[in-house]
Amino acid sequence: MPPFVSSSWPLLPSTLKSLLPPRLQAVHPSPPTQAIYLILLPLPRSHSTHLSLRSPAQRRAGGAMAVANGSGGKGFEVPKVEVRFTKLFINGQFVDAVSGKTFETRDPRTGEVIANIAEGDKADVDLAVKAAREAFDNGPWPRMTGYERGRILNKFADLIDQHIEELAMLDTVDAGKLFLVGKVRDIPGAAHLLRYYAGAADKIHGETLKMAQRMHGYTLKEPVGVIGHIVPWNYPSTMFFFKVSPALAAGCAVVVKPAEQTPLSALFYAHLSREAGVPDGVLNVVPGFGPTAGAAVAAHMDVDKLSFTGSTEVGRLVMKAAAESNLKSVSLELGGKSPVIVFDDADLDMAVNLVNFATYTNKGEICVAGTRIYVQEGIYDAFVKKAAELAKKSVVGDPFNPRVNQGPQVDKDQYEKVLKYINIGKREGATLVTGGKPCGDKGYYIEPTIFTDVKDDMSIAQDEIFGPVMALMKFKTVEEVIQKANNTRYGLAAGIVTKNIDIANTVSRSIRAGAIWINCYFAFDPDAPFGGYKMSGFGKDMGMDGLEKYLQTKTVVTPLYNTPWL
Repeated sequence: MPPFVSSSWPLLPSTLKSLLPPRLQAVHPSPPTQAIYLILLPLPRSHSTHLSLRSPAQRRAGGAMAVANGSGGKGFEVPKVEVRFTKLFINGQFVDAVSGKTFETRDPRTGEVIANIAEGDKADVDLAVKAAREAFDNGPWPRMTGYERGRILNKFADLIDQHIEELAMLDTVDAGKLFLVGKVRDIPGAAHLLRYYAGAADKIHGETLKMAQRMHGYTLKEPVGVIGHIVPWNYPSTMFFFKVSPALAAGCAVVVKPAEQTPLSALFYAHLSREAGVPDGVLNVVPGFGPTAGAAVAAHMDVDKLSFTGSTEVGRLVMKAAAESNLKSVSLELGGKSPVIVFDDADLDMAVNLVNFATYTNKGEICVAGTRIYVQEGIYDAFVKKAAELAKKSVVGDPFNPRVNQGPQVDKDQYEKVLKYINIGKREGATLVTGGKPCGDKGYYIEPTIFTDVKDDMSIAQDEIFGPVMALMKFKTVEEVIQKANNTRYGLAAGIVTKNIDIANTVSRSIRAGAIWINCYFAFDPDAPFGGYKMSGFGKDMGMDGLEKYLQTKTVVTPLYNTPWL
């Protein structure tokens, strides 16, 4: 799911440089003015040759993509990663699975096993839900004042700050995420979101009603109860706190099922929650597989609400399980195929950088990735040329390398899915401009890929690929591009690049999507609600909307006798 990003981008060179550690400032003494956030820092020419993984024959064959050392160790240091927590976290304790089974979590940089994790299934989910139910029905958490809950959540955030490096390492080895970006953005962003809701915890209140009868009425906002959270693998830390932060602030107890690909940071956060003083049973983490642990959470009769982020296909199954069990309420943040629309009047260099950022952030593994790129005909040819040049400069390799722009896909299945869609694009008649091939000798690396001559009904223009694949299309008029942008079953986000405020207003109000970013992208903020239209789901994360979904409204009415006024 989405990253936290400063709304002030493109960052000025001095600002960008100040965010980097001293050793990286030495590597990048003069970041270019068009650099957009950290992950787009170009590889300096003086460092490009000794990092290449390609053979002389491959280079002679015309491969222009910059490929960094995927195995690590040359020109940069890979920190030693210690996995401290591998068991389920239930009722304040780390425990083995009831079955005694474990599963492997693998490093996408190499495909090698990182650790064996306790494999939760229905029996373990039953124990976790029982603990959460007891914590909610009889424990102190929902009975604390909001101020008291907020103090504990702030301490939780402080502990995250103290472990930024270790947490970023876990997400790098588990998900292939850029280590530098994790340290600067993902992990601090998670703590920021937790503090946002800590501040909201003592501001939950109902309202007084002006009744039409001789009665006094008011509403109460009460925590929903036991929440089941099913979290995706693309942003393990960010998505954990998208879900957990508002639920805990509201006074709920939660059972989190992290993605089986990325359980490591979720278990570490469980440990930190205990250190912060979150009472036993309030936060439970049960790693396992979707058809077993995930299905058990979705169908559990004692779970009061489900919040799921993932594919539209699995979202259907979650809704069905909720309906067939106790009709628990559901919020879904599902797939996307977001358009970015570039008009003739746009600054060309800025637009190319923005689109590169929108498509290739987190190796394309982000639900709001801008992968359908519509460029107005007046600048289309120049845009294609510059976009291809920039993609070819992207450095693909070990995410611990601070010079790398793009790490590996999360696992072998996702790697093969992306390559399959690239082949489909070629078969359906799109033109492969650059990229489209695996990188390196091991791990799940794919070159940033650009297709042109893409038709709206092609699979690469309709399906969520979740990888570094850009589909470039040409348009003439505003009316035409609005129709094209809405020609999708999804409605999660969209980008608009123009200097014309009238065009920006017209298009932003015409596109059926939950987030519209004008002359920016990934402009997330804790105070800005985020969620989709159509088959991208329903229900909001972040903002006060994100808190409201973990609250329910109760109306209380009493008669008034002999009152002097109503």
